[in-house]
Amino acid sequence: MDPVVIPILVAAIIVVFLVASTVRIVPQARRYNIERFGRYRRTLQPGLNLVLPVADRINTKLDVREQVYSSAPKPVITEDNLVVNIDTVLYYQITDPRAAAYEVADYLQAIDQLTVTTLRNVIGSMDLEETLTSREEINARLRTVLDDATGKWGIRVNRVEIKAIDPPHTIKEAMEKQMRAERDKRAAILHAEGERQAKILTAEGTKQKDILEAQGTQQAMILRADGEAQAVERVFQAVHRNNADPKILAYKYLETLPHLAKSDNNTFWVIPGELTEAVRTVTRAFGDQSAPDPSVSAQPEEAATADGASGEGRTPMLGAGPASPPNAATAAEEAVKQAAAAVSDAKAEAEAAKSPQAPRRKRNSHDG
Repeated sequence: MDPVVIPILVAAIIVVFLVASTVRIVPQARRYNIERFGRYRRTLQPGLNLVLPVADRINTKLDVREQVYSSAPKPVITEDNLVVNIDTVLYYQITDPRAAAYEVADYLQAIDQLTVTTLRNVIGSMDLEETLTSREEINARLRTVLDDATGKWGIRVNRVEIKAIDPPHTIKEAMEKQMRAERDKRAAILHAEGERQAKILTAEGTKQKDILEAQGTQQAMILRADGEAQAVERVFQAVHRNNADPKILAYKYLETLPHLAKSDNNTFWVIPGELTEAVRTVTRAFGDQSAPDPSVSAQPEEAATADGASGEGRTPMLGAGPASPPNAATAAEEAVKQAAAAVSDAKAEAEAAKSPQAPRRKRNSHDG
C-alpha cells in the first residue's frame, strides 16, 4: 500500500468522527442537557443541533411528556389506630429539564417519599370511616403539597389519585357485616313502606267504592222517591180532574187492604176504623135502590160492635181467637170480594131500574 494513502485514510476517519460528534439530532418531546468540560452549558431542543466535539457531552436525556408513576402500597396509621395500605398514582410532567437534572438527584424517589409522608400526615388526622369517604379531599391536599415541593425541581404534578385503600382483613369482615346489616335494614324498610303504601291504596279504594255505592244508592232512592211522588201527583190530579165520587174512592180503599197482610212476619192484623164507613159507602153506592148484602153487612155490624165495646175513635184489631179468621190476608181479600160483589149487584139493579122492560132483580136472596 502506498505510504501516502494511509495518512489520508486516517485523516478522513478523524474528520468523519469529528463531524459525527458535532451533530446531535434530538427527537420530539425530548430534551438533552449538554455539559462542556463538566459544566452545564445548555439544553438541546428537538431537531438538528451542533456541539463541540470532545468538549461538549450529553449529561441527561429527559422526556417532557406527562408521565404516570404508580407507587407501591404504603402502610399508614389512621386516627383510630388502624393500619391501612394506600396505593397512589401520580401524574407529573417535566417543565424545566435543567432543574430536574441538577436540583434533585432522583426526582421519582423524592416524589415517592414526599407522597408517603404527606399521606401519613393527612390520614393521621382522620379515622377509617372518614378516610374511606374523603378521597377527593386527600387527593387535593396531596396535590397541593407535591406541587409546592416539586416546583423548584422543574416538575409539575398534574394529578394525584388514590388507587386503593386496603384496611386489615378483620376490619374488612366487620365492614362487610355492617354493610350487609345496612342492606337488610334498607330492604326491610322498603318492604314495610311498600306494604304501608299498598294498605293505604287499598283503604282509599275501599273508601271510594263505599262512597260511590252510597252515592249510587242515594241517587236511586232519590229517583225512586221522585217517581213515586210523580205517580202520586198524577193519581191525585187524575182523581180531582175526573171528579171521582165516594164510591170509587171506597172501592180503591178496600183494594189496598190485602197489601197490609202480605208480610210473613205479621202475627196480627189491625183493621182501620174507617173500614166500616168504606163498606157502608160501597153498599150505599147507588142510594136506596139496593139493600146491603148479608155477608157484607155482617162485617160492618161486627166491626161497629167491636168499635162500641172498645170505645169511640179506637181502631179495632183482629187477633188470634175462635172468631178471628185464620189469616189476615185471606180475610182482607174476602172483604174486598164481598164489597166488589155488592157493588156489582148495586150496578145491576141500577141498570134494571132504568130499563122498564127487564124484570127487576130481587133485593134479597131470601125472598122467594
